[in-house]
Amino acid sequence: MSPDGLLGKTEAPAIEEFVARSDRAVLLGFATDAATEATLREGLAGILPTAPDIRRANIRQAMMALQHGTAPTTLIIDVSGEAQPLGALEDLSQVVEPDVNVLVIGDRQDMDFYRRITRGLGVREYLFKPLTAEMVARHFGPALGGRSEPGNVLRGGRVIAVVGARAGSGASTVASNLAWYLGALANRHTLLLDADLQTGTAALMLGMQPGPALRAGLETPDRLDELYVGRAVQAASPRLDVLASEGPLDEHFRYCTGATETLLDLLQRRYNFIVVDLPIGNSPMLRVLREHAHQSIVVLDPSLPAIRDTLRIVALATGPRQVRRPLIVLNRAGTPGGFNKGQVEEALQMPADIIIPDIGRRAREAELSGKPAVAARGPMRDAIAEIALRTATVRPTAVRGRFLQRIFG
Repeated sequence: MSPDGLLGKTEAPAIEEFVARSDRAVLLGFATDAATEATLREGLAGILPTAPDIRRANIRQAMMALQHGTAPTTLIIDVSGEAQPLGALEDLSQVVEPDVNVLVIGDRQDMDFYRRITRGLGVREYLFKPLTAEMVARHFGPALGGRSEPGNVLRGGRVIAVVGARAGSGASTVASNLAWYLGALANRHTLLLDADLQTGTAALMLGMQPGPALRAGLETPDRLDELYVGRAVQAASPRLDVLASEGPLDEHFRYCTGATETLLDLLQRRYNFIVVDLPIGNSPMLRVLREHAHQSIVVLDPSLPAIRDTLRIVALATGPRQVRRPLIVLNRAGTPGGFNKGQVEEALQMPADIIIPDIGRRAREAELSGKPAVAARGPMRDAIAEIALRTATVRPTAVRGRFLQRIFG
């Protein structure tokens, strides 16, 4: 359908075409704006055997179409901008069959509204704007037979794995800045976990010195408990902790089976978000971290080796908790001699979700000072804010100068 609306000469398909369909569609969605329409398409891509049928219309226009045809198995309705959304949804219930799964999008955030439409009107799920593709896949996907997270995962913190397509792509920079944004700016209890136990740099980027506790705990998991974790982490800000180790290069890491699962269970009880700086590899520890991530982020620079390895990483099977493909972050865009955005996307055969421009000297100064680049306003903060929204559903948060001064003094 064209973006001009459900009704009118520019419509595609028209109401008559909708009426002519004799079979019952699996999904039909109606969105009131282009951004929501695009996000629904992205979030539901891959769940259905064909592209999701999403059209531009408000709830009143959608009801006009539904009155002349068979309702789908699952219906997505956007009630944004509707003065009386409850009344409109009650009117909708008189139009569609009782067995239709109704998923609602809106602009109201109050819990009372959520309870009234889910418990009183039988709406299966409700999401408020702005949407992210990850939100759509996680909450709307199960209604269409998509993958859903195990129930026990919802009771713990969210694990976000940041993977570099190749060494030097900037994954540690993205991980440390994302963790700092979530902890220091969004005020969420956050942990930065550096999974490279010998040459990791995520802690150094926040001005922290790696200690031996992480490695010791993974080698002797019987020592792992809440008290041990509390002593092992280092505070980078009031709500941001860091857990990292830096072992000798000539020593073998004696990993104990089951240690990573035990550690993650303890961390998820303590933190809202665990941002993992995850190196590429297939060791038992790295494999567990990859499989337990709720969302993966692949960071690449605009080079041929990074593009090649991004394709290999995306081709890996995702863990049971991931409901959509990894988020693709093109870092250092505009680097002299590198591919441009169009060339990178053509080679990947998929869009780059987030673009981080090459900030050159400013990035190096941030690493040397231990003050993340996201602490200051600019393109890095804008990009990290978008990553936080897409992976953690955290909206941009205003930063007060006094708060930053208290942290960095």
